[in-house]
Amino acid sequence: MQPDDLIHQYGVSREMAEKLRLYHELLLKWQKAINLISSSTINDAWSRHFIDSMQVARYIPEGTKIIADLGSGAGFPGLVLAIMRPEIEVHLVESDERKAQFLRTVSRETTAASIVHNMRIEEAYAAVKPDVITARALASLNDLCAYVMPWAEQNLALQMLFMKGENAPQEIKFAQKQYKFDVEGYQSETSKQARILHLRNLRPT
Repeated sequence: MQPDDLIHQYGVSREMAEKLRLYHELLLKWQKAINLISSSTINDAWSRHFIDSMQVARYIPEGTKIIADLGSGAGFPGLVLAIMRPEIEVHLVESDERKAQFLRTVSRETTAASIVHNMRIEEAYAAVKPDVITARALASLNDLCAYVMPWAEQNLALQMLFMKGENAPQEIKFAQKQYKFDVEGYQSETSKQARILHLRNLRPT
């Protein structure tokens, strides 16, 4: 899939498609020096990473002003969301210095409305006050809940969009031993086994 296909199939503007194309070019360029994505997904990066991240945009709650993307890595889904939803301030939290530099480069080149925090998640609690938290391929749901709890305690309306694979049902059951939350699962468009988990009302058991 190429930028023109995005325009027709996903209704993005030509300007957004061009920014995503530039992002893709930078990803391939930097991948030669930094392991940003799995080498097995390079040839199918549009579907495996960009489209996979784009679908999250439709589940962002109305009125969202600030998103925190945890463990952003190569920028999925956070940086894609920043391009697609320029009215939202997206904070990318990434502890790896080189990956953070890549995120800054893409943000600058695409003029995406994102702020990069080169720090551990635990150091970001005071730096970011999100309405929504996203994460992809970062940690188990139980660990994600642990990461998010300090934010949830400050903001009872906090919502989370976590991209998960085929083990999502088991991860939910395990996380519910330590945490209470409302959860809704959305079928991924890029994988029959994957789900986007939408969590609300996170609290300890």
